[in-house]
Order: sequence, then C-alpha cells, then structure tokens
Amino acid sequence: MPLKIGSRLFAPRPFTTLVTLALLAALVALGRWQLRRADEQQRLVDAFAAGTDAARAVELGTPPLPRYQRVEAHGRYDTARQVLIDNMTSDDGRAGYYVITPFALSGGGWLLVNRGWTPTGASRAVLPDVSVPGNERPLRGRIDKLPSAGIHMGHPEPLQPPFPVRATYPSRPELQALLHERDLSAAGELVLLDAAEPDGYLRRWKAPGLPPMRHLAYAVQWFGLAATLLVIYVATNLRRA
Repeated sequence: MPLKIGSRLFAPRPFTTLVTLALLAALVALGRWQLRRADEQQRLVDAFAAGTDAARAVELGTPPLPRYQRVEAHGRYDTARQVLIDNMTSDDGRAGYYVITPFALSGGGWLLVNRGWTPTGASRAVLPDVSVPGNERPLRGRIDKLPSAGIHMGHPEPLQPPFPVRATYPSRPELQALLHERDLSAAGELVLLDAAEPDGYLRRWKAPGLPPMRHLAYAVQWFGLAATLLVIYVATNLRRA
C-alpha cells in the first residue's frame, strides 16, 4: 500500500522490494562477518604479543600450550630427516619453502621446528641445501600451528623419502607417518625458531592474516554499501502525489 510522505508517495514495487531486501541482507551479513574476522584477528595479535612472556620448558610430557607461547628446549636437530613446506612466500612475494626440522629432546621425544623461510632458487628441480649441525644445543621459539590451506583439493599422495621431502601443507599425522615417530611432544604442532637462534633462515614471525583494522575497514565498506542501497531504494520509489 502506498505511503504518503509530505507531497510524495512511497510506492515500491514488490519485486524491487524483494531484491533490495535480499541485497541488504547479504551486505549486512558480509559486514558482520568482517567484524567477526577483525575480532578473531585481534585475538591472534594479542596472543602473539602475550607470547613474549616468560618461556616454558618443553618436554615430551608437556601438555598443549597456548598458540605463540614462548618455549625453550634442549636437544639436537635430526640432520637426516627434514621437510620443505612448499608454496610459502616471503613478505616481498618471493616463492620459497619453510624448513621443518625434527628436534630430538634430550629427555626423549621430538619437536618439529620451523627454521624459517628459504627461496626456491633458480630451478625447482634442485632443492636448497638445508643441512644443519647435529650437536647438542638449547632451542628457543614460539608454539604455532602448521601452515594450512584455505581449501583442500583432492587427496594428496603419501609423503615418501628421500629427504628433504617437499610437501604442500602437510598435516601432523602425515609428518608423523613420514618420520615414523609417534613421540611428538603435545606442547604444539610446531615451534617457530626465534630470530636470534643460530642455524635458521628468514624469520619475520607475526600473527597470520590481515591486520584487524583492515577487516574493520572492509566492514565499514559493506555497511556503507547497504546504506547507499537503502537510500537509492527509497529515492527511486518516491513519486509525486
């Protein structure tokens, strides 16, 4: 039913109203999703900052620790069994690998250590030299998760030697099967090697994803589009009485 507003009538067509409501719902939903992403990202940033607190000693029996918790351990690198996680890019967009090296704890058990990013080189047919001394040493880093893909396509082939093995987003069970090691510490999936530690590569660790303010800016854009659509809807359906 038309609604009289001053000297004008607001008389939208049913089809126009349905399309506008559907678009408004989609735009508002996208804005709210970006707000949730901003909140999630802020929690990651806060967790990364909180990880600068005192380090926790890690052993085989250490229970799961919070993500980005700073840790320390003592043991030695396994020089013979390393994994190169493929399709990793540096801050400036160069292609390369994360170097994952098993670390044998002095008291028994293992950690998986991300020693940093290294470029692919001139040819992907030739893997980089990621050798590392196997002497006893202390180790410091942060607990983190293994890199994961946003979308998984198909079923990857089982990882097989020779080492170093090149892998695309391997899971912890896949790495356990490859290394034939069940005694991985439950403290975390991975340890990000501190930048000050020796025998590492490029390590500019930070919370993954976009900054929270970027998500907030996207949310403002979606809500702005919703408001613009509403104004256009009202304006185009006002007629002279």
